[in-house]
Amino acid sequence: MTIVLINPNTSPDTTEAMVRIARETLPEAGITGVTARFGNPLISDEPALAVAAQAVASIDLTRFADLKGVIVAAFGDPGLDALRQTLRVPVVGIAEAGMLAAAGGRRRFSVATTTPDLVAAIERRAERYGVGKQLASVRLTEGDLAETMQTPGLLIKRLGAAVEAAVSQDGAEAVVIGGGPLAVAARALSSRARVPLIEPVPEAVRRIWTLTTCC
Repeated sequence: MTIVLINPNTSPDTTEAMVRIARETLPEAGITGVTARFGNPLISDEPALAVAAQAVASIDLTRFADLKGVIVAAFGDPGLDALRQTLRVPVVGIAEAGMLAAAGGRRRFSVATTTPDLVAAIERRAERYGVGKQLASVRLTEGDLAETMQTPGLLIKRLGAAVEAAVSQDGAEAVVIGGGPLAVAARALSSRARVPLIEPVPEAVRRIWTLTTCC
């Protein structure tokens, strides 16, 4: 049994980090990672998101003879809908899994992320998944994006500030960390937040595991 985690950006390091977290979440799930062959090392705007969707669609998943499920591991869920139309196995996006977990119990939730040019896309995804009315805010990290992403300690600090603002200023009852490349930072912050902090990669793993083993 194989569950493929697709990283829609071109960074092998990001793929490795997400696969490691996915395997720690459910060692028995048989997670393997695939990195997009073309596109961008960081998906930071809607044109890059569109290219990522094409990259996801171009991946040959038929080589996995025992394929049981697929995770699309970028927060815009690029290519998710197309994969669902072509595959006969469950496909889950990390934005989908993260938002649905955060909205559980009719909670108001926020997304904390680093990419201002993807706010509208995140809001559309919340509407797409039926939780738009529960989305309190999309909170952004302060400062230069490249600087933030290149310095792990700074990323954790700035994401933590965005999470705190979502709780104290927007009334969020849960916060999703919005981004596959933010998975390590999300793990570091998970024990610090005053409300449930949702790590989208582990949530996607749990969701796909339920879908692949329920019947």
